[in-house]
Amino acid sequence: MALRSAKCYRKHERPNTRVSVRKPRRSYVKGVPGIKIHRFEHGNVKKKFDTTMYMVARQPVQIRHNALESARISVSKELQKKVGEEGFFLKVLVYPHHVLRENPLATGAGADRFQTGMRKSFGRPISRAARVREGQRIVEIRLDKVNINFGKKALKIGAAKVPTACRTEVVENK
Repeated sequence: MALRSAKCYRKHERPNTRVSVRKPRRSYVKGVPGIKIHRFEHGNVKKKFDTTMYMVARQPVQIRHNALESARISVSKELQKKVGEEGFFLKVLVYPHHVLRENPLATGAGADRFQTGMRKSFGRPISRAARVREGQRIVEIRLDKVNINFGKKALKIGAAKVPTACRTEVVENK
């Protein structure tokens, strides 16, 4: 089955984050899926850029890890095309701690025989999400002042992958 749409999970719900690596018996959540974000930092780490740009959330929302990875890939591809591999630095600032659960309801012939409905409906873990507040920064880009327009366009493309309206914030480094 395909992924449910983002509108099913974007509202803040009670956080479900207790996953322990050191003491797995103390985990409330069993069988948490891995994170799909491959790299949180991308680009030229060592160079000092004179401008920093941020993608900022306008509403409180939960962003799934595959949406964050999609936004990171689209922003980095756009910047690589325009300014090159060494012309920018990108960083994903939020981390998907929250575990999303789903209680799939069976349909079709014979579904009533093996389904319990909403009894014991804790659900099984299907994904992870980052809980983002209003005004929180999601993605950071550092680049030179001459490439500001390319950065704004890249952040606009990346904001389309995230289930909330975003604005771009530009800060000059000193």
